[in-house]
Amino acid sequence: MPTWTLHTEFKFDAAHYIDGYDGKCGRMHGHSYKVKMTAKSNKLNPSQYLETPDMVCDFKELKWAAKDSEKGGFDHGFLNELMPDNTTAERIAEFIHKETKNRIPDDIELTVTVWETETSWVEYTD
Repeated sequence: MPTWTLHTEFKFDAAHYIDGYDGKCGRMHGHSYKVKMTAKSNKLNPSQYLETPDMVCDFKELKWAAKDSEKGGFDHGFLNELMPDNTTAERIAEFIHKETKNRIPDDIELTVTVWETETSWVEYTD
């Protein structure tokens, strides 16, 4: 069976604090987050921007979080106001995954990796 695996990376800058954290991460601070999205499918699909089934999914849909926070993304936003859960790297990856799954076809296997620093990252799949 054929398989296509789409990869894309993007960055966004955002402020946050981890609610209830006993340490400096409990205070407001910022990160330059790096995100890698991997979308895997055994068939090609249409998208909001292309009627014919010629792509796994649209890169635009995978990169939504890179948009300015005033345009529905995370860039230059305050994550504590943009997310319902605590803003740990784990919860950020989970949130991006869930929001992205709402934008792409159901049968796509999605993996989201979020780097909070150059040496600390988390990977989320569902």
